[in-house]
Amino acid sequence: MQETQMLADCGVHCVGLPLRLPVNKEDITEDEAREIIQQTCTHILPVCITYLDKAEDIVQFCSELNITHVQLHGHVELAELQKLARIAPDLYIIKSLVIQADGSNKKALLQVVKDSAPYVDAYITDTHNSKTGADGATGLTHDWNISAELVQQSPRPIILAGGLTADNVAEAIRIVKPSGVDAHTGVEDATGRKSQTLVCKFVQEAAKAFAKLTG
Repeated sequence: MQETQMLADCGVHCVGLPLRLPVNKEDITEDEAREIIQQTCTHILPVCITYLDKAEDIVQFCSELNITHVQLHGHVELAELQKLARIAPDLYIIKSLVIQADGSNKKALLQVVKDSAPYVDAYITDTHNSKTGADGATGLTHDWNISAELVQQSPRPIILAGGLTADNVAEAIRIVKPSGVDAHTGVEDATGRKSQTLVCKFVQEAAKAFAKLTG
C-alpha cells in the first residue's frame, strides 16, 4: 500500500496488479490487491494483470476484485474476446502484444490487432525472453520499430512496455509514439522493490518526451 502511494506521489497514472500468473511469481495476494483497489482508486488507477483466458473467468475475477480495468497477458482466443466484449461491455480490456526478440512475429501481431481491435480498448506491447520463455517482466527491450508499426496500424491506443528505464524511455517514446508507457523491472532497486528515485525520474523523462510529441 505504501508503494502504491509512492507511485501516485511520483505522478504514475496506473498501478498493475499481477494475479493468477502461471509463469511469474505473484507480487501480492488477492486480498492485498483488493485492499489496494479499495483504497487507491481515487488517485491511481488499478489494473489487474492476468493470464486468465476465458471470458466468464475474467469477468468473475474482475467482479470479485471490484476492478474496472484488466490486462490480458496470455493468449486469448478471438471468440473469447468477442464474448468478453459482449458480456462485460463496461470492462476496460487491455490486450498484450508480446514481441519476439528477433521480431519474427510482427506479421502475426499485426493480424491480431486487425482481428481483435473491435473487442478491446487498448494494447500493451512487451518483450519475449527466448531463454526463459517469459512474456513480460523480462527487463528486455525489443525492436521499437515494430512497436511503432503496431501504433501506426492500430485503431486502439497502444502502451509501450519492455525493458523501459528512465534512461531509455524518452528515446522509446520518440520512436514509437505510444499512447502511454509502462515500466516494471526498470524502476526497481536491488531488493526488487520500486525505487522512488527511479520511478520519479522515469515519470519526469516520459512526461518531457510526450510533451515534445504534442508540442
